[in-house]
Amino acid sequence: MSKELVDLVQNLGAPRVLVVGDVMMDRYVWGDAERISQEAPVILLRADRREERLGGASSVATMLRALGAKVMLAGIVGNDHDGGRIRQMLTDLCIDHEAVITDLARPSTVKERYVGRAQHRHPQQMIRVDYEDRRPISETICEQITTVAQHLMKTTDIVLISDYDKGVCTPALLSALISAARARGIKVIADPIRGHDYRRYHGCSAITPNRLEAGLASNRVLNDMNEVWLAAQDLQEKLDLDAAIITLDKDGMALKHRDGRAKHFRTRPRHVYDITGAGDMVMSVLGLALASGADYELAIQLANIAGGLEVEKIGVATVTREEILCDLLQPGHTAAPSSNKVLALEPLVQELDYRRRLGQRIVFTNGCFDVLHAGHVQYLQEARAQGDLLVVGLNSDASVRALKGMSRPVQALAARSLVLASLQAVDFVTVFEEATPMQVIQTIRPDVLVKGSDYSKDEVVGSQFVESYGGRCHLATLHQGHSTTNLIDRMRAA
Repeated sequence: MSKELVDLVQNLGAPRVLVVGDVMMDRYVWGDAERISQEAPVILLRADRREERLGGASSVATMLRALGAKVMLAGIVGNDHDGGRIRQMLTDLCIDHEAVITDLARPSTVKERYVGRAQHRHPQQMIRVDYEDRRPISETICEQITTVAQHLMKTTDIVLISDYDKGVCTPALLSALISAARARGIKVIADPIRGHDYRRYHGCSAITPNRLEAGLASNRVLNDMNEVWLAAQDLQEKLDLDAAIITLDKDGMALKHRDGRAKHFRTRPRHVYDITGAGDMVMSVLGLALASGADYELAIQLANIAGGLEVEKIGVATVTREEILCDLLQPGHTAAPSSNKVLALEPLVQELDYRRRLGQRIVFTNGCFDVLHAGHVQYLQEARAQGDLLVVGLNSDASVRALKGMSRPVQALAARSLVLASLQAVDFVTVFEEATPMQVIQTIRPDVLVKGSDYSKDEVVGSQFVESYGGRCHLATLHQGHSTTNLIDRMRAA
Protein backbone atom coordinates (compact mmCIF):
# COMPACT_ATOMS: atom_id res chain seq x y z
CA MET A 1 0.00 0.00 0.00
CA SER A 2 1.25 3.48 -0.86
CA LYS A 3 0.78 6.03 1.90
CA GLU A 4 1.14 8.73 -0.75
CA LEU A 5 -1.83 7.34 -2.67
CA VAL A 6 -3.95 7.04 0.46
CA ASP A 7 -3.10 10.63 1.37
CA LEU A 8 -3.97 11.75 -2.16
CA VAL A 9 -7.40 10.09 -2.06
CA GLN A 10 -8.14 11.58 1.35
CA ASN A 11 -7.13 15.06 0.21
CA LEU A 12 -8.74 15.19 -3.22
CA GLY A 13 -11.17 17.87 -2.13
CA ALA A 14 -13.92 18.94 -4.56
CA PRO A 15 -12.20 20.46 -7.62
CA ARG A 16 -14.29 21.99 -10.41
CA VAL A 17 -13.97 19.95 -13.60
CA LEU A 18 -15.24 20.96 -17.05
CA VAL A 19 -15.93 17.90 -19.24
CA VAL A 20 -16.24 18.54 -22.98
CA GLY A 21 -17.35 15.91 -25.45
CA ASP A 22 -20.00 13.56 -26.77
CA VAL A 23 -22.97 13.34 -24.41
CA MET A 24 -24.76 9.99 -24.63
CA MET A 25 -27.18 7.65 -22.96
CA ASP A 26 -26.35 3.98 -22.33
CA ARG A 27 -29.53 1.94 -22.17
CA TYR A 28 -29.48 -1.67 -20.97
CA VAL A 29 -32.23 -4.23 -21.53
CA TRP A 30 -31.70 -7.23 -19.23
CA GLY A 31 -33.34 -10.61 -19.46
CA ASP A 32 -33.03 -14.38 -19.69
CA ALA A 33 -31.81 -15.86 -22.98
CA GLU A 34 -34.04 -18.91 -22.75
CA ARG A 35 -34.34 -20.42 -26.21
CA ILE A 36 -34.03 -20.06 -29.97
CA SER A 37 -36.89 -18.24 -31.68
CA GLN A 38 -39.31 -20.31 -33.78
CA GLU A 39 -39.36 -17.51 -36.37
CA ALA A 40 -35.62 -17.38 -37.07
CA PRO A 41 -32.36 -18.93 -35.77
CA VAL A 42 -31.84 -16.18 -33.20
CA ILE A 43 -31.73 -16.16 -29.42
CA LEU A 44 -34.96 -15.08 -27.78
CA LEU A 45 -34.43 -12.68 -24.87
CA ARG A 46 -37.22 -12.52 -22.29
CA ALA A 47 -36.66 -8.98 -20.98
CA ASP A 48 -37.29 -8.29 -17.30
CA ARG A 49 -35.44 -5.06 -16.58
CA ARG A 50 -34.52 -1.82 -18.33
CA GLU A 51 -31.81 0.54 -17.10
CA GLU A 52 -30.53 3.92 -18.29
CA ARG A 53 -27.09 5.35 -17.52
CA LEU A 54 -25.24 8.37 -18.79
CA GLY A 55 -22.54 7.48 -21.32
CA GLY A 56 -19.67 9.01 -23.26
CA ALA A 57 -18.58 12.38 -21.91
CA SER A 58 -21.55 12.31 -19.55
CA SER A 59 -20.23 9.01 -18.18
CA VAL A 60 -16.98 10.79 -17.30
CA ALA A 61 -19.06 13.50 -15.62
CA THR A 62 -21.01 10.87 -13.66
CA MET A 63 -17.83 9.15 -12.50
CA LEU A 64 -16.37 12.46 -11.38
CA ARG A 65 -19.51 13.26 -9.37
CA ALA A 66 -19.31 9.86 -7.65
CA LEU A 67 -15.71 10.75 -6.76
CA GLY A 68 -16.76 14.05 -5.18
CA ALA A 69 -15.89 16.56 -7.92
CA LYS A 70 -18.02 19.54 -8.94
CA VAL A 71 -18.73 18.91 -12.60
CA MET A 72 -19.73 21.04 -15.57
CA LEU A 73 -20.55 19.34 -18.88
CA ALA A 74 -20.34 20.75 -22.42
CA GLY A 75 -21.78 19.00 -25.48
CA ILE A 76 -25.07 18.50 -27.32
CA VAL A 77 -28.32 16.55 -27.10
CA GLY A 78 -31.20 16.27 -29.54
CA ASN A 79 -34.61 17.86 -29.19
CA ASP A 80 -36.19 14.53 -28.28
CA HIS A 81 -37.34 12.37 -25.37
CA ASP A 82 -33.86 10.92 -24.86
CA GLY A 83 -32.39 14.42 -24.72
CA GLY A 84 -34.89 15.33 -22.01
CA ARG A 85 -34.01 12.18 -20.05
CA ILE A 86 -30.30 12.97 -20.30
CA ARG A 87 -30.86 16.49 -18.97
CA GLN A 88 -32.99 15.20 -16.10
CA MET A 89 -30.36 12.62 -15.15
CA LEU A 90 -27.68 15.32 -15.19
CA THR A 91 -29.85 17.54 -12.99
CA ASP A 92 -30.48 14.67 -10.56
CA LEU A 93 -26.71 14.20 -10.23
CA CYS A 94 -26.11 17.94 -9.72
CA ILE A 95 -24.03 18.13 -12.91
CA ASP A 96 -24.07 21.62 -14.44
CA HIS A 97 -25.30 21.23 -18.05
CA GLU A 98 -25.53 24.88 -19.01
CA ALA A 99 -23.05 24.20 -21.83
CA VAL A 100 -25.02 21.21 -23.16
CA ILE A 101 -26.72 22.70 -26.23
CA THR A 102 -29.86 21.31 -27.87
CA ASP A 103 -29.12 20.59 -31.54
CA LEU A 104 -32.35 20.57 -33.52
CA ALA A 105 -30.63 18.94 -36.49
CA ARG A 106 -29.80 15.57 -34.88
CA PRO A 107 -31.05 12.97 -32.40
CA SER A 108 -29.55 12.38 -28.98
CA THR A 109 -26.86 9.70 -29.07
CA VAL A 110 -28.07 6.45 -27.48
CA LYS A 111 -26.30 3.10 -27.19
CA GLU A 112 -28.81 0.35 -26.41
CA ARG A 113 -27.36 -2.91 -25.13
CA TYR A 114 -29.24 -6.19 -24.79
CA VAL A 115 -27.82 -8.31 -21.98
CA GLY A 116 -28.86 -11.94 -21.61
CA ARG A 117 -28.47 -14.43 -18.80
CA ALA A 118 -27.97 -18.08 -19.75
CA GLN A 119 -29.79 -20.38 -17.32
CA HIS A 120 -30.20 -17.40 -14.94
CA ARG A 121 -26.42 -17.13 -14.51
CA HIS A 122 -23.83 -14.49 -15.35
CA PRO A 123 -25.12 -11.90 -17.86
CA GLN A 124 -23.45 -11.40 -21.26
CA GLN A 125 -23.99 -8.62 -23.79
CA MET A 126 -25.74 -10.03 -26.87
CA ILE A 127 -26.02 -7.03 -29.19
CA ARG A 128 -25.71 -3.24 -29.15
CA VAL A 129 -27.89 -0.89 -31.16
CA ASP A 130 -26.68 2.70 -31.71
CA TYR A 131 -28.86 5.73 -32.43
CA GLU A 132 -26.59 8.57 -33.54
CA ASP A 133 -25.59 11.21 -36.08
CA ARG A 134 -21.79 11.48 -36.38
CA ARG A 135 -21.60 14.56 -38.60
CA PRO A 136 -19.53 17.44 -37.20
CA ILE A 137 -21.57 20.01 -35.28
CA SER A 138 -22.45 23.20 -37.13
CA GLU A 139 -20.51 26.42 -36.74
CA THR A 140 -23.45 27.94 -34.84
CA ILE A 141 -23.57 25.09 -32.31
CA CYS A 142 -19.76 25.25 -31.98
CA GLU A 143 -19.93 28.95 -31.15
CA GLN A 144 -22.67 28.39 -28.58
CA ILE A 145 -20.70 25.68 -26.76
CA THR A 146 -17.52 27.75 -26.92
CA THR A 147 -19.17 30.84 -25.44
CA VAL A 148 -20.66 29.03 -22.44
CA ALA A 149 -17.60 26.82 -21.85
CA GLN A 150 -15.22 29.78 -21.85
CA HIS A 151 -17.45 31.47 -19.28
CA LEU A 152 -17.36 28.33 -17.11
CA MET A 153 -13.57 28.25 -17.29
CA LYS A 154 -13.44 31.26 -14.98
CA THR A 155 -14.05 28.84 -12.11
CA THR A 156 -12.59 25.63 -13.61
CA ASP A 157 -9.63 23.69 -12.18
CA ILE A 158 -9.15 21.34 -15.15
CA VAL A 159 -10.70 20.59 -18.56
CA LEU A 160 -11.26 17.01 -19.73
CA ILE A 161 -12.02 16.26 -23.39
CA SER A 162 -13.93 13.03 -23.92
CA ASP A 163 -13.96 12.46 -27.68
CA TYR A 164 -16.10 9.57 -28.95
CA ASP A 165 -16.07 10.82 -32.56
CA LYS A 166 -19.79 11.66 -32.56
CA GLY A 167 -19.29 15.13 -34.03
CA VAL A 168 -18.83 17.41 -31.01
CA CYS A 169 -15.04 17.58 -30.70
CA THR A 170 -14.32 19.39 -33.95
CA PRO A 171 -10.92 21.00 -34.55
CA ALA A 172 -12.53 24.45 -34.31
CA LEU A 173 -14.15 23.76 -30.92
CA LEU A 174 -11.08 22.11 -29.38
CA SER A 175 -8.73 24.78 -30.68
CA ALA A 176 -10.83 27.53 -29.09
CA LEU A 177 -11.16 25.74 -25.75
CA ILE A 178 -7.53 24.61 -25.53
CA SER A 179 -6.35 28.17 -26.26
CA ALA A 180 -8.69 29.60 -23.64
CA ALA A 181 -7.57 27.05 -21.04
CA ARG A 182 -3.87 27.62 -21.70
CA ALA A 183 -4.37 31.36 -21.38
CA ARG A 184 -5.76 30.75 -17.87
CA GLY A 185 -3.10 28.19 -16.92
CA ILE A 186 -5.65 25.36 -16.81
CA LYS A 187 -4.58 21.81 -17.71
CA VAL A 188 -6.45 20.13 -20.57
CA ILE A 189 -6.48 16.31 -20.71
CA ALA A 190 -7.95 14.56 -23.77
CA ASP A 191 -9.12 10.98 -24.25
CA PRO A 192 -8.77 10.84 -28.05
CA ILE A 193 -10.59 9.02 -30.84
CA ARG A 194 -9.21 6.10 -32.80
CA GLY A 195 -7.57 7.51 -35.92
CA HIS A 196 -4.43 8.76 -37.64
CA ASP A 197 -4.93 12.51 -37.33
CA TYR A 198 -4.50 13.88 -33.80
CA ARG A 199 -3.85 17.50 -34.78
CA ARG A 200 -7.07 18.59 -33.09
CA TYR A 201 -5.45 17.81 -29.69
CA HIS A 202 -2.42 20.01 -30.30
CA GLY A 203 -1.62 22.08 -27.22
CA CYS A 204 -3.35 19.81 -24.69
CA SER A 205 -1.50 19.18 -21.45
CA ALA A 206 -1.81 15.41 -21.95
CA ILE A 207 -3.69 12.79 -23.94
CA THR A 208 -4.59 9.25 -22.88
CA PRO A 209 -4.88 7.00 -25.96
CA ASN A 210 -5.00 3.25 -25.51
CA ARG A 211 -2.51 0.88 -27.13
CA LEU A 212 -4.39 0.61 -30.45
CA GLU A 213 -5.19 4.33 -30.65
CA ALA A 214 -1.61 5.38 -29.95
CA GLY A 215 -0.38 2.89 -32.54
CA LEU A 216 -2.67 4.24 -35.25
CA ALA A 217 -1.82 7.85 -34.41
CA SER A 218 1.93 7.17 -34.59
CA ASN A 219 1.86 4.58 -37.41
CA ARG A 220 3.34 1.91 -35.15
CA VAL A 221 2.41 -1.48 -33.75
CA LEU A 222 2.85 -1.31 -29.99
CA ASN A 223 3.71 -4.92 -29.25
CA ASP A 224 6.65 -4.12 -26.94
CA MET A 225 7.69 -1.31 -24.62
CA ASN A 226 10.28 0.02 -27.03
CA GLU A 227 7.53 0.75 -29.56
CA VAL A 228 5.38 2.23 -26.78
CA TRP A 229 8.12 4.69 -25.84
CA LEU A 230 8.70 5.68 -29.47
CA ALA A 231 4.98 6.26 -30.01
CA ALA A 232 4.65 8.24 -26.78
CA GLN A 233 7.61 10.45 -27.64
CA ASP A 234 6.26 11.02 -31.14
CA LEU A 235 2.86 12.11 -29.80
CA GLN A 236 4.36 14.26 -27.05
CA GLU A 237 6.59 16.18 -29.44
CA LYS A 238 4.19 16.55 -32.39
CA LEU A 239 1.26 17.71 -30.25
CA ASP A 240 3.29 19.91 -27.87
CA LEU A 241 2.07 17.95 -24.84
CA ASP A 242 3.37 18.05 -21.29
CA ALA A 243 2.78 14.30 -21.22
CA ALA A 244 1.72 11.44 -23.45
CA ILE A 245 0.00 8.77 -21.35
CA ILE A 246 -0.69 5.47 -23.13
CA THR A 247 -3.01 2.97 -21.46
CA LEU A 248 -1.85 -0.62 -21.99
CA ASP A 249 -4.84 -2.65 -20.73
CA LYS A 250 -3.47 -5.49 -18.52
CA ASP A 251 0.05 -4.02 -18.75
CA GLY A 252 -0.90 -0.78 -16.99
CA MET A 253 0.04 2.68 -18.29
CA ALA A 254 3.09 4.39 -19.77
CA LEU A 255 4.10 8.03 -19.22
CA LYS A 256 6.39 10.05 -21.48
CA HIS A 257 6.89 13.59 -20.13
CA ARG A 258 8.44 16.56 -21.89
CA ASP A 259 11.04 16.78 -19.09
CA GLY A 260 12.45 13.42 -20.18
CA ARG A 261 10.66 11.15 -17.73
CA ALA A 262 9.61 7.81 -19.21
CA LYS A 263 7.97 5.45 -16.75
CA HIS A 264 5.93 2.27 -17.00
CA PHE A 265 3.24 1.86 -14.33
CA ARG A 266 2.20 -1.77 -14.07
CA THR A 267 -1.13 -2.88 -12.70
CA ARG A 268 -1.88 -5.97 -10.63
CA PRO A 269 -3.97 -8.79 -12.14
CA ARG A 270 -7.74 -8.41 -11.94
CA HIS A 271 -10.78 -10.57 -12.59
CA VAL A 272 -11.88 -8.74 -15.75
CA TYR A 273 -15.65 -8.84 -16.06
CA ASP A 274 -16.34 -5.99 -18.50
CA ILE A 275 -13.87 -3.49 -19.96
CA THR A 276 -16.65 -1.03 -20.83
CA GLY A 277 -15.97 2.32 -19.14
CA ALA A 278 -12.38 1.58 -18.08
CA GLY A 279 -11.00 4.40 -20.23
CA ASP A 280 -13.56 6.84 -18.86
CA MET A 281 -12.62 5.87 -15.31
CA VAL A 282 -8.92 6.35 -15.99
CA MET A 283 -9.64 9.77 -17.46
CA SER A 284 -11.88 10.77 -14.53
CA VAL A 285 -9.43 9.82 -11.78
CA LEU A 286 -6.44 11.17 -13.66
CA GLY A 287 -8.20 14.52 -14.11
CA LEU A 288 -9.43 14.62 -10.53
CA ALA A 289 -5.97 13.88 -9.12
CA LEU A 290 -4.25 16.45 -11.36
CA ALA A 291 -6.87 19.06 -10.48
CA SER A 292 -6.12 18.40 -6.81
CA GLY A 293 -2.44 19.17 -7.34
CA ALA A 294 -1.00 15.69 -7.82
CA ASP A 295 1.98 15.06 -10.09
CA TYR A 296 1.42 12.97 -13.23
CA GLU A 297 3.13 9.92 -11.73
CA LEU A 298 0.95 9.78 -8.63
CA ALA A 299 -2.18 10.61 -10.64
CA ILE A 300 -1.45 7.75 -13.05
CA GLN A 301 -0.95 5.27 -10.23
CA LEU A 302 -4.33 6.22 -8.79
CA ALA A 303 -6.00 6.07 -12.21
CA ASN A 304 -4.50 2.60 -12.72
CA ILE A 305 -6.19 1.36 -9.56
CA ALA A 306 -9.55 2.94 -10.40
CA GLY A 307 -9.47 1.50 -13.92
CA GLY A 308 -8.83 -1.93 -12.41
CA LEU A 309 -11.83 -1.59 -10.13
CA GLU A 310 -13.99 -0.54 -13.10
CA VAL A 311 -13.27 -3.67 -15.16
CA GLU A 312 -14.46 -5.81 -12.26
CA LYS A 313 -17.96 -4.35 -12.72
CA ILE A 314 -20.45 -4.87 -15.54
CA GLY A 315 -21.13 -1.98 -17.89
CA VAL A 316 -20.20 1.63 -17.25
CA ALA A 317 -20.23 1.85 -13.46
CA THR A 318 -18.99 4.37 -10.93
CA VAL A 319 -16.24 3.90 -8.36
CA THR A 320 -16.12 5.82 -5.07
CA ARG A 321 -13.21 7.14 -3.06
CA GLU A 322 -14.08 4.61 -0.36
CA GLU A 323 -13.73 1.73 -2.84
CA ILE A 324 -10.34 3.03 -3.97
CA LEU A 325 -9.19 3.39 -0.37
CA CYS A 326 -10.33 -0.13 0.48
CA ASP A 327 -8.45 -1.45 -2.53
CA LEU A 328 -5.33 0.45 -1.48
CA LEU A 329 -5.60 -0.79 2.09
CA GLN A 330 -6.55 -4.34 1.20
CA PRO A 331 -5.07 -5.14 -2.24
CA GLY A 332 -7.12 -7.79 -3.98
CA HIS A 333 -9.49 -7.95 -0.99
CA THR A 334 -7.29 -10.73 0.43
CA ALA A 335 -4.87 -10.91 3.27
CA ALA A 336 -1.71 -8.95 2.64
CA PRO A 337 1.58 -10.88 2.33
CA SER A 338 2.76 -11.90 5.77
CA SER A 339 5.97 -9.85 5.44
CA ASN A 340 3.82 -6.71 5.24
CA LYS A 341 1.76 -7.64 8.29
CA VAL A 342 4.52 -7.54 10.92
CA LEU A 343 4.96 -3.89 11.90
CA ALA A 344 6.78 -1.95 14.57
CA LEU A 345 4.56 0.19 16.77
CA GLU A 346 5.10 3.51 14.99
CA PRO A 347 4.20 2.37 11.45
CA LEU A 348 1.36 0.31 12.92
CA VAL A 349 -0.14 3.45 14.48
CA GLN A 350 0.03 5.19 11.08
CA GLU A 351 -1.63 2.22 9.39
CA LEU A 352 -4.42 2.08 11.96
CA ASP A 353 -5.00 5.82 11.56
CA TYR A 354 -5.78 5.25 7.87
CA ARG A 355 -8.09 2.37 8.74
CA ARG A 356 -9.99 4.42 11.29
CA ARG A 357 -10.61 7.10 8.68
CA LEU A 358 -12.47 4.40 6.75
CA GLY A 359 -14.58 3.71 9.82
CA GLN A 360 -12.95 0.37 10.57
CA ARG A 361 -13.02 -1.02 14.13
CA ILE A 362 -9.70 -2.19 15.56
CA VAL A 363 -9.49 -5.41 17.61
CA PHE A 364 -6.44 -6.23 19.74
CA THR A 365 -5.30 -9.36 21.48
CA ASN A 366 -1.91 -10.60 22.66
CA GLY A 367 0.03 -13.70 23.61
CA CYS A 368 3.21 -15.74 23.23
CA PHE A 369 1.79 -18.03 20.48
CA ASP A 370 4.84 -20.27 20.84
CA VAL A 371 3.53 -23.46 19.25
CA LEU A 372 0.38 -22.58 17.33
CA HIS A 373 -2.45 -25.11 17.66
CA ALA A 374 -6.13 -25.43 16.75
CA GLY A 375 -7.24 -23.65 19.92
CA HIS A 376 -5.18 -20.61 18.94
CA VAL A 377 -6.71 -20.57 15.46
CA GLN A 378 -10.27 -20.73 16.81
CA TYR A 379 -9.45 -18.04 19.35
CA LEU A 380 -8.01 -15.67 16.72
CA GLN A 381 -10.96 -16.25 14.40
CA GLU A 382 -13.36 -15.30 17.19
CA ALA A 383 -11.26 -12.23 18.00
CA ARG A 384 -11.24 -11.11 14.35
CA ALA A 385 -15.03 -11.41 14.21
CA GLN A 386 -15.35 -8.67 16.87
CA GLY A 387 -14.34 -5.91 14.44
CA ASP A 388 -12.91 -5.08 11.03
CA LEU A 389 -9.25 -5.94 11.57
CA LEU A 390 -7.21 -7.80 14.18
CA VAL A 391 -3.88 -6.68 15.64
CA VAL A 392 -1.95 -9.31 17.60
CA GLY A 393 0.58 -8.19 20.19
CA LEU A 394 3.34 -10.81 20.28
CA ASN A 395 5.68 -11.26 23.24
CA SER A 396 9.37 -10.97 22.33
CA ASP A 397 11.66 -13.92 23.09
CA ALA A 398 12.94 -12.19 26.25
CA SER A 399 9.38 -11.47 27.35
CA VAL A 400 8.38 -15.11 26.83
CA ARG A 401 11.36 -16.32 28.88
CA ALA A 402 10.40 -13.96 31.70
CA LEU A 403 6.88 -15.40 31.71
CA LYS A 404 7.45 -19.08 30.88
CA GLY A 405 11.02 -19.87 31.94
CA MET A 406 14.35 -20.30 30.19
CA SER A 407 13.19 -23.29 28.13
CA ARG A 408 10.76 -21.12 26.23
CA PRO A 409 10.02 -20.07 23.60
CA VAL A 410 10.37 -23.24 21.57
CA GLN A 411 10.15 -21.18 18.40
CA ALA A 412 12.13 -17.95 18.00
CA LEU A 413 10.38 -14.63 17.38
CA ALA A 414 10.90 -14.65 13.59
CA ALA A 415 9.17 -18.02 13.23
CA ARG A 416 6.31 -17.13 15.57
CA SER A 417 5.73 -13.84 13.73
CA LEU A 418 5.70 -15.52 10.33
CA VAL A 419 3.24 -18.22 11.35
CA LEU A 420 0.87 -15.73 13.00
CA ALA A 421 1.01 -13.31 10.06
CA SER A 422 0.19 -16.15 7.66
CA LEU A 423 -3.23 -16.64 9.27
CA GLN A 424 -6.14 -15.07 7.41
CA ALA A 425 -7.72 -13.89 10.67
CA VAL A 426 -4.65 -11.84 11.59
CA ASP A 427 -4.25 -8.46 9.90
CA PHE A 428 -1.19 -7.14 11.75
CA VAL A 429 1.39 -8.39 14.25
CA THR A 430 3.45 -6.12 16.50
CA VAL A 431 6.11 -7.24 18.99
CA PHE A 432 6.45 -5.93 22.54
CA GLU A 433 9.31 -6.43 25.00
CA GLU A 434 7.47 -5.69 28.26
CA ALA A 435 5.80 -8.28 30.51
CA THR A 436 2.36 -6.92 29.56
CA PRO A 437 0.99 -5.27 26.38
CA MET A 438 -0.22 -2.18 28.27
CA GLN A 439 2.00 0.23 26.37
CA VAL A 440 0.81 -1.15 23.03
CA ILE A 441 -2.83 -0.93 24.10
CA GLN A 442 -2.42 2.67 25.27
CA THR A 443 -0.71 3.59 22.00
CA ILE A 444 -3.09 2.01 19.48
CA ARG A 445 -6.30 2.47 21.54
CA PRO A 446 -8.23 -0.52 20.16
CA ASP A 447 -12.02 -0.51 19.90
CA VAL A 448 -12.19 -4.08 21.21
CA LEU A 449 -9.77 -5.86 23.55
CA VAL A 450 -9.93 -9.66 23.43
CA LYS A 451 -8.65 -12.20 25.95
CA GLY A 452 -9.58 -15.81 26.72
CA SER A 453 -12.47 -16.64 29.01
CA ASP A 454 -10.06 -18.24 31.47
CA TYR A 455 -9.54 -14.63 32.59
CA SER A 456 -12.11 -12.43 34.29
CA LYS A 457 -12.61 -8.97 32.82
CA ASP A 458 -10.90 -7.38 35.83
CA GLU A 459 -7.82 -9.53 35.20
CA VAL A 460 -7.43 -8.48 31.55
CA VAL A 461 -4.57 -6.00 31.19
CA GLY A 462 -5.87 -2.77 29.64
CA SER A 463 -9.59 -3.52 30.00
CA GLN A 464 -10.34 -0.51 32.19
CA PHE A 465 -8.35 1.75 29.89
CA VAL A 466 -10.18 0.55 26.76
CA GLU A 467 -13.59 0.90 28.41
CA SER A 468 -12.69 4.43 29.61
CA TYR A 469 -13.02 5.80 26.05
CA GLY A 470 -16.00 3.69 25.01
CA GLY A 471 -14.26 0.50 23.89
CA ARG A 472 -15.15 -2.94 25.14
CA CYS A 473 -13.50 -6.09 26.42
CA HIS A 474 -14.51 -9.44 24.90
CA LEU A 475 -13.76 -12.76 26.58
CA ALA A 476 -13.31 -15.39 23.86
CA THR A 477 -14.45 -18.98 24.24
CA LEU A 478 -11.83 -21.28 25.77
CA HIS A 479 -11.63 -24.46 23.67
CA GLN A 480 -10.85 -27.41 25.92
CA GLY A 481 -8.16 -29.93 25.09
CA HIS A 482 -5.68 -27.46 23.61
CA SER A 483 -2.62 -26.37 25.57
CA THR A 484 0.79 -25.29 24.33
CA THR A 485 2.50 -26.66 27.45
CA ASN A 486 0.78 -30.06 27.15
CA LEU A 487 1.54 -30.17 23.42
CA ILE A 488 5.24 -29.48 24.04
CA ASP A 489 5.36 -32.14 26.78
CA ARG A 490 3.79 -34.72 24.46
CA MET A 491 6.23 -33.85 21.70
CA ARG A 492 9.19 -34.24 24.06
CA ALA A 493 7.86 -37.54 25.35
CA ALA A 494 7.53 -38.82 21.80
